[in-house]
Amino acid sequence: MASRRGQMLDGVLLLDKPEGLSSNHALQRAKRALDARKAGHTGTLDPFATGLLVCCLGRATKLSNHLLNADKCYIATLRLGEETDSGDLTGHIVSQAPPGFQGVKQEELENVLPQFRGEIEQIPPMYSALKRDGKPLYEYARQGIELDRPARQVTIHELELLKFDGLEADILVHCSKGTYIRTLAQDIGRQLGCGAHLKALRRTRVGPFSLDDAIGLEALQAMPAPQTTLIAINALPAGLMPATTKQKDEL
Repeated sequence: MASRRGQMLDGVLLLDKPEGLSSNHALQRAKRALDARKAGHTGTLDPFATGLLVCCLGRATKLSNHLLNADKCYIATLRLGEETDSGDLTGHIVSQAPPGFQGVKQEELENVLPQFRGEIEQIPPMYSALKRDGKPLYEYARQGIELDRPARQVTIHELELLKFDGLEADILVHCSKGTYIRTLAQDIGRQLGCGAHLKALRRTRVGPFSLDDAIGLEALQAMPAPQTTLIAINALPAGLMPATTKQKDEL
């Protein structure tokens, strides 16, 4: 039986995912650039979103579950005045502020944000990969079917306004796993009474890893020796290192 193509590379790649690619497509392109045999990522970004995609190669793929459970940080751009069925710019507008809407005051937005800090409940969006009867919710949504979804508890550790012009707001979000930023944008818009959706999203941190240390896909593909970008298993942050020598050998 012929072996699969690629080198047996072990380590972690911090990739800055470009806009317009699914997380899996970005991973596969990075995998080809590295000529790696085995790779996986640790948390999906929507195609329109950009930023940190932590890719684990070879033996490091056993760290994936740990990173899937890690806190994450984002910079999100909210567009006020329009709510979409998907909660983001890719969806269809389902409600709008009244004609002549000029935006909201910064004070109004800053008065609403504290309601979304700490432990909150979110209803997962229909346009999500969560499954019901073996089918992802987005398949039902594409057929115009909306199902009841139980609320889930998530934690927003930090929620800060970075930039605001009345109609668009850039916010910093530091959150627990399972947080839907699209839903957060939608809920903020509903609380303001004008509606909102997610216009842009950039992930800046996953657990101990920062976007500052990531490499863009095009830059990776242009490198003569892209393997040098990998973080070796024995160089990973302490929280990710196996606790014992035996566990280390099993990675």
